[in-house]
Amino acid sequence: MSGLPEVGLRLLDPRLTSWGFPRWGTAASAGLDLYACLDAPLILPPRAQPALIPAGFSVLIRDPDWCGLIFPRSGRGHREGLVLGNGTGVIDADYEGPLMISAWNRGDAEPVQIAPGERIAQLVFTRITRPVLTVLEGAPGPGSERGAGGFGSSGR
Repeated sequence: MSGLPEVGLRLLDPRLTSWGFPRWGTAASAGLDLYACLDAPLILPPRAQPALIPAGFSVLIRDPDWCGLIFPRSGRGHREGLVLGNGTGVIDADYEGPLMISAWNRGDAEPVQIAPGERIAQLVFTRITRPVLTVLEGAPGPGSERGAGGFGSSGR
């Protein structure tokens, strides 16, 4: 057994296959390219509300030891400010509805245009773990050297 789940894809937009979906950009790419399934170009003004863009398919992971994570594509985020409105999208194994991409223009000056069929995000599949959680009572013990210092407390 390879340990890899079989993931189903239900195509909801027939244009996806002509755009090249599904594919990874290279043989070593971690993320599966996600396309903007729009009927017309979308303009995202600077710092405006995020827009939900259909990815044109549903993903059927179904294995509770796996999930999908949606990340922005790095180039447009760096050059133009196109990022995900929710930071990172999480696709649980039991979600089988349409994938939507929350797109946001974090820039201050220029609008960002997204064209129909443009690659705007990427889907990465990863294993997950659910540790046993223990609720502790009483005062904190000696703990670690760092303790409960919070952000920046490691001095690095």
